[in-house]
Amino acid sequence: MSCPPVLTTAQVRDIEERAARGLAGPTLMQRAGRATADAARALAADTGAPVLVVAGPGNNGGDAWVAAAHLRESFHRVTVLDVAGTPPKAPEAREARERFLAAGGESVRAWPESLHPGLVVDGLLGIGLARDLDGDMAALVGRVNGCAAPVLAIDIPSGIASDTGSIRGAAVRATRTITFLARKIGLHTGDALDCTGDIVVDDLGVDATLLAGTPGSLLAPEGVRGWLAPRLRNVHKGSFGTLGIVGGGKGMTGAAILAARAGLYAGAGKVYVGLLAPNPPAFDPVHPELMLRAVDDTLAADVLVVGPGAGHSPSATSISAFERVTLPALLSLPKPLVMDADALNAIAIHDTMRDALAGNRRAATILTPHPAEAARLLHVTTAEVQADRLGAAIALAASLRSEVVLKGAGSICASPDGTWAVNSTGDAGLSCGGSGDVLAGIIGALLCQGLPAPQALRYAVCLHGAASQSCTARGIGPAGLTAGEVALEARALLNAWTASPR
Repeated sequence: MSCPPVLTTAQVRDIEERAARGLAGPTLMQRAGRATADAARALAADTGAPVLVVAGPGNNGGDAWVAAAHLRESFHRVTVLDVAGTPPKAPEAREARERFLAAGGESVRAWPESLHPGLVVDGLLGIGLARDLDGDMAALVGRVNGCAAPVLAIDIPSGIASDTGSIRGAAVRATRTITFLARKIGLHTGDALDCTGDIVVDDLGVDATLLAGTPGSLLAPEGVRGWLAPRLRNVHKGSFGTLGIVGGGKGMTGAAILAARAGLYAGAGKVYVGLLAPNPPAFDPVHPELMLRAVDDTLAADVLVVGPGAGHSPSATSISAFERVTLPALLSLPKPLVMDADALNAIAIHDTMRDALAGNRRAATILTPHPAEAARLLHVTTAEVQADRLGAAIALAASLRSEVVLKGAGSICASPDGTWAVNSTGDAGLSCGGSGDVLAGIIGALLCQGLPAPQALRYAVCLHGAASQSCTARGIGPAGLTAGEVALEARALLNAWTASPR
C-alpha cells in the first residue's frame, strides 16, 4: 500500500477547479453534502435525539445545508443553526436550503437553549479561514465544544488553519472529521491533532489521476512497512553495516548511548560509539555489544550519527573542539550523516559549517531538528516555525540540501526536491528526554541496512511514533514512558513489519 496524498489549500483549490470542469452528475458540493449526511448517520447514536447542523456563510456552510436536507429526508430530526441568515451563494446550497425549509425543516439564528442534540455537524468554517475567530464566532465554537454531543466536522474543524494545523483564536474539537478529495496538511500537525478526532476521507468520486504528482503524503505503518525487506538467512553482521555515534560530551554521555542502543535494536550490524566526554566509560554495562572507542576510530563506520549530547558553544566567538575540529572533519567525509541536537546548533551559528553542509557533500545528509533548533537554523523564532511547520521543513531541506524531519506533533519530513510527508504516528509518550536521540539512532541503523535517505528517514519517523503508541496501548505511557522503552518497542515493531510471509 502506498502513502496517501496530503494537500495544501492551494492544491485543493486547483484540484477542485479541474475536477469541476470534467464532472458529470452531482456537483462537488452535492457530493460532499451527501457524504456528510452518510457520515452523520453513522456517528449519530440511535436514540432519536435531534441533529444540530451549524451552517456558516461559505462553501462549508453550503455542504452543511445539503447534508441537512438529506438528513431530514431520511427522517432525522434536524435543526439548522443558520449563522449567516441569508441564502448561500452556491446554487446547490440555496436549492438544498429551500428544499429543507419548504419541507418544514427548522432553522434558527442562535443556539437553541432548549435543544439537546444527539449530534452536532460543524459546517461553520472550512479550509478558507483567513483570520482568528473572536466575538460571536468564538462563542459559537465554545457552545459546540461544551454541548456534550459528538461532533462531526465538515472537511476540517472550524478554527483550524488548513495549511498549518494552528488554532486561529478558537477551534471546534471534533469527534470525527470527514474531509474531501484527500487529506489536508492542517489535519495532521500542530494543534489540529487534538481537534480532528477520527479522520475519514471521501474522494467524492473524483478521478484519482488528478491527485497524481502531488508532493505531499501521509506516513502510516501500512504505507511504509514494505520498504525494508525481510532478512535472508545467509547473512552476517557485515550485511547490515556499521553505525557510528559521535557525541556524549561531559554530563551527556547518556544521549550518545541511547542513540547507539537504538541503532543496535534497529538492526545495525555493528555500532561504534565515539564519546566526547573526558574519561569516558570503557563499555556499556547494559549492552557490551556496543564498541566504545576514540572519536577518530568511530569515523570508520559506514554511517555516522553526529550530535547527541555533544555540547555546543553559546556563540560563534566561543568554539569547542567538537565544533572546531570534529564537525568540519565529519562534514567532509563521503558517507551518510545524521545530524542531530548539538551538531545542528553548531551549524546554526557557524557559517563555514552551514556552507559545507549546503555545498558539495557527496553523500546523504539527514537533519533532525526540533522546533527551537529549526528556528536557529532558519534565523527565525520558534513561534514562527510552529506557525508554518510545513514551510519551515521545506525551507530547511532546500537551503541545506538535506533530508529534514521537523519533529513535534505531526512530524514533517521534507526533501530538497520539494517532496514531503507528514507522520500520522506518535503520541505524548515521545515528550521525554532522549526521544530524539533514539530516533537519530534508528535513522542511522536503517541507512546502514541500505534504505535510501528519504525512505530511511520516513520509515524511522513512522516506526518511532508507532513504538510510542504501542507502549501507550499496553499501559506503558504516555506519562512516564522513557526513550529506552520506545527503542525496545521499535525493535519489536520493526521485526513485525519485516517478517517474512509464511
